[in-house]
Amino acid sequence: MIKSWKAIGLGLLCAVGLSLASQAQALKKVTAEDVFKLGTFSPKTVSGINWMKDGQYYSSQLVRNGAPVVVKMNLATGEEAGVLLDGRALGVDFSSYSFNADESKALIATDVESIYRRSSKGIFYVVDLATGQKQQLMNGEKISYATLSPDNHKVAFVQSNNLFLVDLASNQQTQITTDGEWNKIINGSADWVYEEEFSMAQAFKWSPDGKKIAFIRFDESEVPEFNMQLWGALYPKDYKFKYPKAGEKNSLVSIHVYDLASGKTQKIDAGSETDIYLPRIYWTRDANTLAFLRLNRLQNKLDLFHADASTGASKLILSETSKTYVDLDYNDDLQYLSDGKTFIRTSEQDGYKHIYHHNLDGSLIRQITSGDWEVTAMVGLDEKAKKLYFLSTEASPLERNFYVIGLDGKGKKALTPAKGTHTINMSPDSKFYIDYHSTADTPVKVTLNEASGKEVKVLEDNQALKEKLKGYALAKKEFFSFPTVDGTALNGYLVKPADFDPNKKYPVLMYVYGGPGSQNVLNAWGGLRDFWHQQLAAEGFVVACIDNRGTGGRGRDFKHSTYANLGKLEVIDQIEGAKHFAKMPFVDPSRIGIWGWSYGGYMSSLSLMIGHDVFKTAIAVAPVTTWRYYDTVYTERYLQTPQLNAAGYDDNSPITHVNKLKGNFLLIHGTGDDNVHFQNSVDLVNALITADKQFDSFYYPNKAHSISGGNATWHIYTQMTNYLKEKL
Repeated sequence: MIKSWKAIGLGLLCAVGLSLASQAQALKKVTAEDVFKLGTFSPKTVSGINWMKDGQYYSSQLVRNGAPVVVKMNLATGEEAGVLLDGRALGVDFSSYSFNADESKALIATDVESIYRRSSKGIFYVVDLATGQKQQLMNGEKISYATLSPDNHKVAFVQSNNLFLVDLASNQQTQITTDGEWNKIINGSADWVYEEEFSMAQAFKWSPDGKKIAFIRFDESEVPEFNMQLWGALYPKDYKFKYPKAGEKNSLVSIHVYDLASGKTQKIDAGSETDIYLPRIYWTRDANTLAFLRLNRLQNKLDLFHADASTGASKLILSETSKTYVDLDYNDDLQYLSDGKTFIRTSEQDGYKHIYHHNLDGSLIRQITSGDWEVTAMVGLDEKAKKLYFLSTEASPLERNFYVIGLDGKGKKALTPAKGTHTINMSPDSKFYIDYHSTADTPVKVTLNEASGKEVKVLEDNQALKEKLKGYALAKKEFFSFPTVDGTALNGYLVKPADFDPNKKYPVLMYVYGGPGSQNVLNAWGGLRDFWHQQLAAEGFVVACIDNRGTGGRGRDFKHSTYANLGKLEVIDQIEGAKHFAKMPFVDPSRIGIWGWSYGGYMSSLSLMIGHDVFKTAIAVAPVTTWRYYDTVYTERYLQTPQLNAAGYDDNSPITHVNKLKGNFLLIHGTGDDNVHFQNSVDLVNALITADKQFDSFYYPNKAHSISGGNATWHIYTQMTNYLKEKL
């Protein structure tokens, strides 16, 4: 009886497969042109939103008739209520804007050029919203991080590693620091490693009353210099910048407060230890009390201090330690309440990231949220109603939903029951929020909502894209989990060809990133790589992805399991995933490949070398090949220093395992990669040559870590597609 039902089930499966195949054949296949040139699958969104002070409006930046405009939107109706800034009328093609506290002035930027991942410089103007008059800062010279003062009278900014301010009424300029110098001293903006790993570029903040400016000073004189050659001239140019590789010297950092009235600068006491990180400064509700975070070099101790801005004296408020590391990203929601007596913050000290309420002296009032799930973002606080709004993984690690809870930890309620991933932009008064919601099958829908969850208006539903998608043979992401060797369940997804035939044997391409705290397996609308995977599915590949141990969304222990030994468990999990796929009846076990970028390139390289019996082909783009070449902050957080943990750096370096290489290996890197240096690939190539291993490689002259700009994106994905069609 059981056998006959199985036979019937197989017959039905085949019939369904044939029916789907015939339907798919009538639809368009996803092409490279769709993905990379036409932007066929790129959703529209609503961007450049600023909530306005009266709680009745928000502003949004749009493009009209080829020029930028900022419009005022009515929260109650969702309708446009006027134009606040008009690029055509101003004669400025601005790319960003911000308002001062009373919304009488706007700061706009144009001709902005990127420096590194988060840093930039541009030409800034202050616009009087009542008269429409504009005032150019620094006579049109490029500056960074121009910020209006809370009292509306001044603008602070950074130029040439020094901090400046301009009085708007007199146009008088004051240079706050004078010792700034390229590759030596930086005032008010971050050095390379802080920008990359602590997600900060601007390193100064106005006091709440506009009378002081706190800033971080970086002395990078002793940080070793990295040299990149820039190609294109008769003689290539050297580009030298300070980059602290694991175990090397970091910048000496200090915090200072400039008093506008006296013109004096006060250094803040951050302790006698100098080999530390000072990654965050905050003003409390008291305009003379500055808060800051201090991390030790190994990042297993995080301290919160309060300092007297006038005297520089500081006091330790609370301290958190770990046997592994204290993740700044999980302790970066510090917010001081208007009562002037308490603050809230997040921490994963109980095993999951949750929200805590403290008295100003650091004593705990209560843990507000708890459970075997993570708060992924704190997005709103209604102090009058004593309600806190946050995103979390409570429904599933594969999703992000929006919740409200009382400051007393009671009355938790889901405001976004729809499955998928929600990103929330909430008004400062917590009366409204904008919800960006998508699933793996549905492009982003943007809605304006009341705090209760009631929808006010759909701002963008991407209906045109949804209609367009109906004409394409798109494959669905099939989510699953499976147990790895030690019984840990891992999450993954499969993307099968739209004309999938269960009787055929398909090659499988696994996509991996796998780094600490990352997450690829998520029920959300995909980006460029996801639609390249759709193109590959249209070419007859099954594309798969597994989030190995060490990735995010599943708590501290799961994330920290790879501590001090990056690469070991992650590669085991990817190999086990490949073996799991190899057992599937529609998979050709002799044609399983893996690809990744950055940490994913590290993973794909190692997986092919160590797992050469299960993987046939690997592509590694911009890979770390030895953690000795990567920066201090990221690498030492997870591996300690090379001096303390040499084996953790070397045992799972692809360079160590070159002798095990079999199969097809394509190594790609940009020569202008300031993040994961081209040096990584050069040394791996040398090791492969020494081991007498044949492989393929390609470099992109002057291209940074993203290998983008010009024709590079089209070229690299075309190259990888052709390689996979030939080798897999």
